[in-house]
Amino acid sequence: MALQHPRNPFSCARRAVAEEVFSAETARVPTHALPPGEMPGEVAYQIVHDELMLDGNARLNLATFVTTYMDQYADRLMAETLDKNMIDKDEYPQTAAMEMRCVNMLSRLYHSPDPDKATGCSTTGSSEAAMLGGLALKRTWQKKRKAAGKPTDKPNLVTGINVQVCWDKFANYWDVEMRLVPMEGDRYHLSPEEAVKLCDENTIGVVVVMGSTFDGSYEDVRRMSDLLDDLEQRTGLDVPIHVDAASGGFVAPFLDPDLEWDFRVPRVQSINVSGHKYGLVYPGVGWAIWRDADALPDDLIFWVNYLGDEMPTFALNFSRPGAQVVAQYYNFLRLGVDGYRSVQQYSRDVARYVAGEIEAMGPFVLLTRGDQLPVFAFALKDGVENYTVFDVSAALRERGWQVPAYTFPKNREDLAALRIVVRRGFTFDVADLLLSDLRKQVARLETLPAPLVRQDDAGGFHH
Repeated sequence: MALQHPRNPFSCARRAVAEEVFSAETARVPTHALPPGEMPGEVAYQIVHDELMLDGNARLNLATFVTTYMDQYADRLMAETLDKNMIDKDEYPQTAAMEMRCVNMLSRLYHSPDPDKATGCSTTGSSEAAMLGGLALKRTWQKKRKAAGKPTDKPNLVTGINVQVCWDKFANYWDVEMRLVPMEGDRYHLSPEEAVKLCDENTIGVVVVMGSTFDGSYEDVRRMSDLLDDLEQRTGLDVPIHVDAASGGFVAPFLDPDLEWDFRVPRVQSINVSGHKYGLVYPGVGWAIWRDADALPDDLIFWVNYLGDEMPTFALNFSRPGAQVVAQYYNFLRLGVDGYRSVQQYSRDVARYVAGEIEAMGPFVLLTRGDQLPVFAFALKDGVENYTVFDVSAALRERGWQVPAYTFPKNREDLAALRIVVRRGFTFDVADLLLSDLRKQVARLETLPAPLVRQDDAGGFHH
């Protein structure tokens, strides 16, 4: 019997007709203007599908914190709920109920004083949640200043220079001065001692990061709070804390349960966390959680008559997909505390393993080891001059690996590093493939007479 080729998803005859219709309408694929007429769905699909092959492989992207793997049941639920608009709470009441269940679960996870009256909402991502937290801090500060008869025109926010760009956007959009604590020496994130020196009567709050994007390290929320307590005793200034737990909010509660960084610290008023990072959901979903209702000013809540029902809304976006919220609730049910602990512990174990193997290669020095977030940064040792971290990054990309190389900010601009983010789906087996490729590329790079890739040619990298 003759062997037959696998059947094409589109019959040869139908595809030929489709291509003939398409070629009759235009000789080239339109990229900057709408085509004059229709084309068959099969052809449009194939054009888009083929072009997307030029994207990187998401599973080999070790730059992103964003989830690139969910199980088949999550995929199915998301496909079934893609048409649900999260804002239509009257029309999709069970999706709205799932959102509030997630808020309650997170409030308990973060030790809210009264989780039965949890205050929070889903957002399109942790950046929106961060901005909501910042807005609440600003509005609370303004009310106190007005009540005391003081001006409200010069608010400032204190944080480390390592914060994600969403905080720069917040400061720009809402006219808040950013007071940044620079890096110094081997300290790559916020120093509470330096932060408290920048606080004054116009400080709306201090942002402390649980999981710096530069190196995966936690900042010390408890130490920051203790120093602000001392500041209040000395000066009367009452400065609140917002915790940017975009990544750490789904790692620390499971792997570092005794670490006090959340609402166990009384000065913490709000937390933002990213469901689409270590919350293990595809993008984009984030969560804004407040200590209690008093921490969210009433005038930030809008009551909207929508589809015949009065409902509160305090997110920046209005219409947005409900599928990610459904997927977050599914994860909470599917994994529970033990499941999240198992997933994150595996990621941390892989991160520590890869970090140790890279350190043992010889030319690299570790800046962090993956023992907080499953993320670590490493640089070339002093004396390696014939290639750079940008050469290493470019060499790995030849094999499909996306490992970012970047320079650190103010006061450590001299430091150029690589960073690896370990997420669910990055196994020990995949890690060994990465290490094998890295060893081969390093052996090749060591034969170079001079660096090949300059920093300016390395491409952009945004944390």
